[in-house]
Amino acid sequence: MTNWVRFNHQGKAGFGTLAQSEITVHDGDMFGTAKPSGQRLAVRDVELLAPAVPSKIIALWNNFHALAAKLNSATPAEPLYLLIAPSSIAAPGATVKRPASYDGKTTYEGELGIVIGKPCSGVSPEQADTFIFGYTCANDITAAEILNRDATFAQWSRAKSFDGYNPFGPAIVTGLDPSKLVVRTILNGAERQNYPVADMIFSPQQLVSRISHDMTLMPGDLICCGTSIGAGTMKYPVNKVTIAIDGIGELDNEFHR
Repeated sequence: MTNWVRFNHQGKAGFGTLAQSEITVHDGDMFGTAKPSGQRLAVRDVELLAPAVPSKIIALWNNFHALAAKLNSATPAEPLYLLIAPSSIAAPGATVKRPASYDGKTTYEGELGIVIGKPCSGVSPEQADTFIFGYTCANDITAAEILNRDATFAQWSRAKSFDGYNPFGPAIVTGLDPSKLVVRTILNGAERQNYPVADMIFSPQQLVSRISHDMTLMPGDLICCGTSIGAGTMKYPVNKVTIAIDGIGELDNEFHR
């Protein structure tokens, strides 16, 4: 497994591989001709950035059997998803602030994120792993009261596209078997979610395949696989949220109401 990160060092963005507390800096393109530059940096000396710059963020709805059963929702025949503005991305450790235009309920959702590694169009589930660069942690934050504010139109993209509402990271990890992963969400020190990726209705490979038949996926694109039981509201003035996936790491952010 390899942990890929992006960082800011002395005002310049870079990328490389992370091992323990040291980054091996690379030149080129993370998704193409990456090669070590010979420079090494301590993590404490850099500011970690979101580990990719996606051209689009795709978020799944109703993709876990346990949550579908709890909500009494039918198992979908095909993936149900929405697009989120890339400008909503936030870095690991970033403080996310409630937008001035919204003062309602805001929710967290701990999720597994798929990061695409090369252009992908019309692929089969069996081919999908070739196009998946790796996996990351994601927190799909939602301005919940906007969703159904207008009875004629569910505003999913708007509710999830505020600046900072999509933190992901801290790394993209390659060489993982996602079916063995468990997603945990810790809110203000209390575990709120603990669910297996294996409970997905559509696996990561099936998601990449199905979505690639709808649109071309590009290197760096992020697919948030949906969440399960335990997603909830951030009620305190300052909320610390950690999305933890063993084998990937911990995504820590604060949300300020």
